[in-house]
Amino acid sequence: MDEDKRRSFGTIGNQRPTLKTIAYMTGLGITTVSRALKDAPDIGADTKERVRLVAGQLGYHPNRAGVRLRTGKTNVIALVLSIEQELMGFSSQMVQGISEVLGGTQYHLVLTPHSFEKDPMVPVRYILDTGSADGVIISRIEPDDPRVRLMTERNLPFVTHGRTSMGIEHPYHDFDNTAFAYQAVERLAKRGRRHICLLAPQSRFAYYAHSRIGFERALADFGLSEVPMGRITTETSLEDIRAYSEKLSRLPQPPDGIISMSGSATIAIASGLEASGRKLGRNVDIVSKQSAEFLNWIRPEILAVNEDIRWAGRELAKALLARIDGAAPELLQSVSQPEWSIKSPQD
Repeated sequence: MDEDKRRSFGTIGNQRPTLKTIAYMTGLGITTVSRALKDAPDIGADTKERVRLVAGQLGYHPNRAGVRLRTGKTNVIALVLSIEQELMGFSSQMVQGISEVLGGTQYHLVLTPHSFEKDPMVPVRYILDTGSADGVIISRIEPDDPRVRLMTERNLPFVTHGRTSMGIEHPYHDFDNTAFAYQAVERLAKRGRRHICLLAPQSRFAYYAHSRIGFERALADFGLSEVPMGRITTETSLEDIRAYSEKLSRLPQPPDGIISMSGSATIAIASGLEASGRKLGRNVDIVSKQSAEFLNWIRPEILAVNEDIRWAGRELAKALLARIDGAAPELLQSVSQPEWSIKSPQD
């Protein structure tokens, strides 16, 4: 590229390159450049390639304020993700899955972290009040979720990782936690386990009820008993989960089967069990969800189920784009089934 041209249009230094800059460099009209960057069908492939090459060399990025003024859109998708969510690859896999879908579109992903222990409405209100995104993805869904109600009332396209039970049709992708809990109990029963614990999420989350339904149904079907976890949940600190696991293991009648809804919590459970002298796979078994293949790398005795978070991210992104384009929410709902890890011990 001609260095004099670059300098004359201020592309070296602090001035931002514009469509006019690219038009000057390529000898094309501004309208042609704009349509080439949008992959318009009436622009030739050679022209598109030339425009994209120059735009890349200049470091050109669309001015979002200008796009919003012209189209009323931001071309931004906001992922509102709790900073308390599981550390074992959840966030990175979710972002990767969403990005794979958005990569071929005009949309860009903006991660909006927040603390769920504070007001979960804050990031959603901010997006609504500032108009900073064309669509929103939220997680940690409650049965009656005020975020869903507000975005529905304000007509902001959104999709949820999880399902509500509030009577509002909305796009979602979820994991079948009822099936997971039932199948987990079933596998423990086949191993001769009789006294079962369930490490569940806090009761305010929708998937708490889903997991309890499957768990209690399976206990009844297989004639097993529950050992309560008290106030311990997947949101409890790993140190406290480990300590409680050791305490349970020292009871006169300790649990011989434990179901965990969190992969990272499972590591703490296993550590507590073994601190009491019990051995995984011998006098106690653990069944656990995981968001990445890692549990059996470090503990082959654990029966692991994969919840494909990367796939969930893809499904959420596809549903949100369809909703932005006007698809009916009831057509944008999906639930994935448990996938038992091939590295887990056989029944």
